[in-house]
Amino acid sequence: MTDLTDPAVRVAGARELAPDLLVIPNDRVDLVPNIGVIGGTEAVLVVDTGLGTANASEVLAFATSVAAGRRLFLTTTHFHPEHAYGAQVFAGSATYLVNRGQADDLSTKGAGYLEMFRGLGEVVARRLEGVRVPTPDVVYDGSHDLDLGGRTVRLRPTGRGHTTGDQVVEVPDAGVLFTGDLAETGQFAILPWFPPHDTDVTGVGWLEVLDRLALDAPRVVVPGHGEVGGVSVLTDVRDYLRELRDETWRRRDSGLGVSEIAAEVREVLVGRHPEWAGQEWIEPGVGCLCAEHDAAPA
Repeated sequence: MTDLTDPAVRVAGARELAPDLLVIPNDRVDLVPNIGVIGGTEAVLVVDTGLGTANASEVLAFATSVAAGRRLFLTTTHFHPEHAYGAQVFAGSATYLVNRGQADDLSTKGAGYLEMFRGLGEVVARRLEGVRVPTPDVVYDGSHDLDLGGRTVRLRPTGRGHTTGDQVVEVPDAGVLFTGDLAETGQFAILPWFPPHDTDVTGVGWLEVLDRLALDAPRVVVPGHGEVGGVSVLTDVRDYLRELRDETWRRRDSGLGVSEIAAEVREVLVGRHPEWAGQEWIEPGVGCLCAEHDAAPA
């Protein structure tokens, strides 16, 4: 496999979305997430770490500078390595808190995903040297309101979508929503359907999650990867997943096999979205939705 571009977080590109609310953008680099740094009068919350300890150290140093003595918290949007597998660097400097579903994903799938990502190429493997599967300090059930002092941030599990433990991070006073990989811009949605190792992703559930999130009409949406935007970040992904579902199920109803469906659907959707990256994620999405179609009540 050809090595990916070095997934380096560039904290120098951080920009302010609202007072005391910054995003470190991924600048369209593979395996680099958009990272949030959200401040109140008493504390600062970091959203996602970047891939590996070197990236996380850069993020921690930046957040510490922003915090200027305020307490630090860390949360992650889901358990995938580029979002969470730098959390060990924050130990002793920040309190790491996640939702129950994400904690379960880390404990049951974390080691497998670490090994899988190490196989993506030499550059990624180097970034993951010395990395351990994260262990949260605090695991909460339901939604969690985090008081940063004059600003409350809502950590809200969404239910199954991109992963079992997806969590969005809302900053109500600023109208900002961090989605993790439930939304990405300029990218075919990633349904990590890897049977038999991981089959928890659900295209149907993901559609329902995006419908609910779009109803809240956030002013600013920070996707897991790609450009920051408005509510259309959510609706564009939702509309694509609906296309993927409808094109897949129509063919499944006609009796075509998964490989035939995947080839036809890929041609249709690439034709509709020729500028989008990640065409290789169409086939896993088709596989996921074929399985959901077959499991649906007659």
